[in-house]
Amino acid sequence: MSEWQSTVRRLIEEAEAVVVGAGSGMSASAGLTYTGRRFREKFSDFIERYGMTDMYSAGFYPFPTQEEKWAYWSRHIYCNRYDVPAGKPYLDLYQLVKDRNYFILTTNVDHQFQLAGFPEERIFATQGDYGMFQCAKACHKKLYENEKEVRAMVAQQKNLKIPSELVPKCPVCGGDMEVNLRRDRYFVEDEAWERACAGYTGFIRQNRNRRLVFLELGVGMNTPGIIKYPFWQLTDREKHGFYICINQGEAWGPEEIREKSLYVNMDIAEALEAVREVM
Repeated sequence: MSEWQSTVRRLIEEAEAVVVGAGSGMSASAGLTYTGRRFREKFSDFIERYGMTDMYSAGFYPFPTQEEKWAYWSRHIYCNRYDVPAGKPYLDLYQLVKDRNYFILTTNVDHQFQLAGFPEERIFATQGDYGMFQCAKACHKKLYENEKEVRAMVAQQKNLKIPSELVPKCPVCGGDMEVNLRRDRYFVEDEAWERACAGYTGFIRQNRNRRLVFLELGVGMNTPGIIKYPFWQLTDREKHGFYICINQGEAWGPEEIREKSLYVNMDIAEALEAVREVM
């Protein structure tokens, strides 16, 4: 057993509360990559027509029509939300913390935590969910499950367009619909989002002054203010707080919490599997 594995094992076992913060690197380690071979295999026709380079930037492409936009987006959602099983790092993480007092904070929108068995009441997905539609102008604060509609769009699209009758429209104002992703001021935070937010803040409040482990997985510097910076601040504030960062190429933290931190610079899937083997 290596030293870092032993330390992570001991910290999780001795923690009175574990706060998991997961970013896109977690899903990438599960194989849900947005670039490279996977992107080319699933979107070769879109690449050829629009010159797309990856799924992330393709999400901002200015499609001239709703029929073209939803041809792309339905496939994007299908590939990353409905046509995938729970990734192994998510399953390993579940086995590591399922019997602990824990909460999940994530910027991921692919529903992988739920697929792996984590209950909704322990998850705060701050940035939305691929599986939900909302009014593009947020005329009302309700979300709509989209699996049936997305599967129909994928099945019926031709020449990189969906039939006009499948273009989703807001049932209230009649305007366009969007995927529930945080990218502008119209992002809808519905009642479930509010409950999850309250659940997370309540968890932090209830476990103050206890042995708190902040386990950060695959969080980069795209939106560090959601997970990374708060984890650093909480680790510094809490007398018994400890910060663990597992992230290949980006495992680091500030000098102020150096004595209360552990950095594991390796693939998240390999790291979680290694820790689980010694639990």
